[in-house]
Amino acid sequence: MMTATAARFSETAPSPRENAGSMAGEDVAMIKLAATLGRELGAYKPAIYWIDTLASATLGWGALAALILVPGLSLAATAALAVVAVLALYRLGSFIHEITHMKDDSVPGYRLGWNIVAGIPLMIPSFMYEGVHNLHHARNRYGTVRDPEYMALALKPKISVPLFVVVAALGPIGLFIRWGLLAPLSLLKPVRDFVRARFSALSINPDFRRDPPAGPAASRWNVMEVATSAFVIAVLAAVATGIIPLRAFGIWLAVLSASMVINQIRTLAAHLWENDGKVMSITGQYLDSVNVPPPALLPELWAPVGLRYHALHHLLPSVPYHALPAAHRRLVAELPRDSSYHGGNHPTLAGVIARLWASAGTARAATGTN
Repeated sequence: MMTATAARFSETAPSPRENAGSMAGEDVAMIKLAATLGRELGAYKPAIYWIDTLASATLGWGALAALILVPGLSLAATAALAVVAVLALYRLGSFIHEITHMKDDSVPGYRLGWNIVAGIPLMIPSFMYEGVHNLHHARNRYGTVRDPEYMALALKPKISVPLFVVVAALGPIGLFIRWGLLAPLSLLKPVRDFVRARFSALSINPDFRRDPPAGPAASRWNVMEVATSAFVIAVLAAVATGIIPLRAFGIWLAVLSASMVINQIRTLAAHLWENDGKVMSITGQYLDSVNVPPPALLPELWAPVGLRYHALHHLLPSVPYHALPAAHRRLVAELPRDSSYHGGNHPTLAGVIARLWASAGTARAATGTN
């Protein structure tokens, strides 16, 4: 089976007489080795997905329940439970990224299971990312105005950087509006078309408009939308009638908000955000993306489920998260020192964000990435 990297490479590979010109700027050795590794490491291991997901759900929801239900917690115990709840639920929610890349039979039943324990209670059903994130990986969309997940933050005013994070803190409120108000109003077709185009994607590009779903995806969308809306309306009704205390509701919101802020900070370090809208080469897309590989340990917390290898993921989008560490080790060991692969590796989150901050407001166009 051809991997996503191999497919992208073959789609853009020129005929022999075109080779000299159109392959300029591509690190062919890196791309070919990545494609080979994709074939070798592309098998999904369902047991890992289920164990990791259920462990994250147990830790996250358990810690949240303890925060809400256990009386007389000390300050230290409260802080510890809050950290566990935020990080575990953040990890649990991050599996939505894996769902967008896996086929239905890769991990049987996983989409349904994840939506039950995470997608619906976190108010991010998987259809919000499925059919959207794959556009970010499209060869001729990445970094352009048609990319739902790209914003050239390095070329925008500096105020854009903190605002990008602050807006995430309000994420739970936006999701309550989406599911508690806009979803019921979507029974009216004009409203439904508007909501599906504008408010049915986990994207950061404000100009992105989503196409309506079709085929089996449309049926899944409808089921998940009804289920999530029913859940949110039930929660709001329970809060309004006093069944759920305001304190419990506030704790839940605070945990969700904190996890969204962490994800937004992680997103700041997912790319360099330096492309000015031009179509980029595969190598250019890789170099505009970021790995924060070992020996650093903290990325396992702020960039879980393989997200610390985000640049590598852009080379190998179909490879499951549990195989990315092995792929990274092979690429580092087998590619020469002057390979572009090493240019995508960064030592720390702080260093990547510092580079973004230094670039923002300078109107500096991307260099060396096209």
